[in-house]
Amino acid sequence: IMSAVAFDILPLKLHPFSQSTPTGLDCVGWKRRISSPVITDGALDKTALTDEVGSEEDLYEDFRSSNHRYGHPGGGGEQLAINELISDGSVVYAEALWDHVTMDDQELGFKAGDVIEVMDATNKEWWWGRILDSEGWFPASFVRLRVNQDEPMEDYPLKVEGGKEDDSSSGTRRFGMGQTTKDQMRTNVINEIISTERDYIKHLKDICEGYIKQCRKRADMFTEEQLKTIFGNIEDIYRCQKKFVKALEKKFNKDHPHLSEVGSCFLEYQTEFQIYSEYCNNHPNACMELSRLTKVNKYVYFFEACRLLQKMIDISLDGFLLTPVQKICKYPLQLAELLKYTNPQHRDFKDVEAALNAMKNVARLINERKRRLENIDKIAQWQSSIEDWEGEDVLVRSSELIYSGELTKISHPQAKSQQRMFFLFDHQLVCCKKDLLRRDILYYKSRINMDDMEILDVEDGKDKDFNISVKNAFKLHCRDTEEVHLFCGKKPEQKQRWLKAFENERRQVQLDQETGFSITEVQKKQAMLNASKQHHTGKPKAVTRPYYDFLMRQKHPTLPTTLPQQQVFMLAEPKRKPSNFWQNISRLTPFRK
Repeated sequence: IMSAVAFDILPLKLHPFSQSTPTGLDCVGWKRRISSPVITDGALDKTALTDEVGSEEDLYEDFRSSNHRYGHPGGGGEQLAINELISDGSVVYAEALWDHVTMDDQELGFKAGDVIEVMDATNKEWWWGRILDSEGWFPASFVRLRVNQDEPMEDYPLKVEGGKEDDSSSGTRRFGMGQTTKDQMRTNVINEIISTERDYIKHLKDICEGYIKQCRKRADMFTEEQLKTIFGNIEDIYRCQKKFVKALEKKFNKDHPHLSEVGSCFLEYQTEFQIYSEYCNNHPNACMELSRLTKVNKYVYFFEACRLLQKMIDISLDGFLLTPVQKICKYPLQLAELLKYTNPQHRDFKDVEAALNAMKNVARLINERKRRLENIDKIAQWQSSIEDWEGEDVLVRSSELIYSGELTKISHPQAKSQQRMFFLFDHQLVCCKKDLLRRDILYYKSRINMDDMEILDVEDGKDKDFNISVKNAFKLHCRDTEEVHLFCGKKPEQKQRWLKAFENERRQVQLDQETGFSITEVQKKQAMLNASKQHHTGKPKAVTRPYYDFLMRQKHPTLPTTLPQQQVFMLAEPKRKPSNFWQNISRLTPFRK
């Protein structure tokens, strides 16, 4: 099906890739199961569904009686284009939107902004790529394809209708009919920014009018609090983006796109873009609430009815709700590419340069919050592995492990020394004891409130408070109670690392206060519940990561087109190599220094 659709359009290599939305929202084409209209520009042929889509009640009843979840046959022109380029010997590059932290030796880890060579894009969700000497699988939704691939395409023959090669002298063509000049490259990037903003506005409108509007009519199914959890402040984002697009359109030079001056638009709206922080911070809550609701069939049928009534492309609601998260992370990559092809003499150069720095700061803040929210599962699992835990959970006050390591603690009254493992979180320092026989087992001993402490560097020699000789030592002194804790490291370097860690802990606390970062009670309880379930099964198993799982699962599962409707089943995500990492969770804890 997809091959036929792909060859009905112009040669794929002549078209710049589209990066408007998550993989699947910007497909060149696929066939719909209802009446099979072809999507060739990312938008659904609305006339094709007019006669067959009835009222919400009809759809709802139809879905309820059919008792299954619909999915699309999958595929997309962009994916075919990538594989065609790769098979022809071209080098295809993608840029990472987010960090991909992995502990699987078959997966490729990277940080936001890293450039990845895409070597195989056959699978929609997981691609195979290379960074320097490392190769592995990575989630396709975590990257954005470059608009202008650095490898020149003049060396590769262009295909024309009929499948024959074009041996004409048009060797200067790239990404369409333009010349391979810096101005043409800038034109490609400008066109991408404008077109993807228009597509993005349509997706936001569909969410607000197709889902939120319908949900508000069903007070028997949704409370206002639930809608706020699921959709966050996406209506505010929609209003902001509409104004932003209008500003871009005014700066867009249709006749000569490379002369467009769009940098000032990003600078003008950089403050307003901070509303994305609230949305991204809430997104894990939305994922968990959606996961809970869609365990009930009537909600699955209702959301699908909303999608079809709005004539939206075949992406599940969680996929649409991910688009704002991805969009704000794509701006720095788009601006970086725009700056690359903007001459220093161009009137837009300084504004684009400033806009890139501004949007990097916005994306960095959001990316950091996302990483912190993903870490809470690991913290909860770590706590569940500690024996004899006492007092409140770590997550009640903390959300980040700053540093960990072994130290000698010296206590009053007889200056008794003890070897202990210490874990420094924001706001608190947790002390544990290793098991005498099994050194991978830890027992909880105590904790220190870091908000009340000041750090004192102790010189080597005799300490007057404890009346003993010390080396590589430092103290924690409580301002209120005058209580003093003395610690010694094995080497001077270890002491310096701890002193630096205490500085980082205070800096992290201050930054969280300034940015308003916090973890909701729902997120804390869910993380501890997941850890508790895993702990009580009696054997280690894979981490439960609702937010991470939703990032992986943006689209409906791929369904075989030959399968009758009555026999549609949910199919598994791409298989990943089984890892024995969590079988060694105690020894290979992610909190090792």
